[in-house]
Amino acid sequence: MKLVFAGTPEVAVPALDALIASDRHEVAAVVTRPDAPAGRGRRLVASPVAERAEEAGIEVLKPARPREEGFLARLREIAPDCCPVVAYGALLPKETLAVPARGWVNLHFSLLPAWRGAAPVQHSIMAGDEVTGASTFLIEEGLDSGPVYGVLTEEVRPTDTSGDLLTRLAFAGAGLLVATMDGIEDGTLHAVPQPADGITLAPKITVENAQVDWSAPALRVDRVVRGCTPAPGAWTLFRGERLKLIQAAPVLDRAGLAPGELSAAKNNVYVGTGSHAVELLWVQPQGKKPMRAADWARGVRIVHGELLGS
Repeated sequence: MKLVFAGTPEVAVPALDALIASDRHEVAAVVTRPDAPAGRGRRLVASPVAERAEEAGIEVLKPARPREEGFLARLREIAPDCCPVVAYGALLPKETLAVPARGWVNLHFSLLPAWRGAAPVQHSIMAGDEVTGASTFLIEEGLDSGPVYGVLTEEVRPTDTSGDLLTRLAFAGAGLLVATMDGIEDGTLHAVPQPADGITLAPKITVENAQVDWSAPALRVDRVVRGCTPAPGAWTLFRGERLKLIQAAPVLDRAGLAPGELSAAKNNVYVGTGSHAVELLWVQPQGKKPMRAADWARGVRIVHGELLGS
């Protein structure tokens, strides 16, 4: 089939690579979000998908909105059979969805209908799911509600961050997306409506959502830290400034600390929660680089009974 691939961040690149490598399909063009300011100089930078497409000599389309007439006209000229999508980052209106004969097919990083929305992997970890996966589905106007072509499952490991899990799903999902394109072309794969039960939502995780509540149980604190790593980054307050929490671990045999109470030994830093303690392993003070929590604690000279939190 002739394809127009839509995607923006690094997590979409494995799927683009897999489609480019396929000997059954042609990636005629790529649709991605416009260049965005990045870094200290706020210089405009192309998306990872745009950079990869340009390396491969593929036409790149960067509409500010996917309903723009100029973009729609070019899409109609290309006349794709199907448009595979991975983390494009913009809603597709009806007139855009109508262009490819076989529709827009999204690779979504959850087992639909669970975790519909922008942050399925983060929510899966924060909810304590033991198994998640990826799904390919035909995009409709509703939020991730279209019929499903295929799924794969992936174990959520006890120490997985959202970055770890998303990386594995991106590579496994790339194969699922290519297989879905093959099945659509063959006519051997047919989308099945999602069940009405089991729908959960996964809205974008904001910085405010990522603040740690030390009155929560230790397992919940651990899930929030892992689910918010690398973005937007779990955090707490220490002496009125934000302290980013990069890695922590529940310590089941350590109790006696009040929620948020710090206890620092030579090589360990513990914090009380609503149940047992967690050990801080890596942190990032405001305006500084990531560091081991024990090094941070020695530098700030924690006072007995000092608390993290608001």
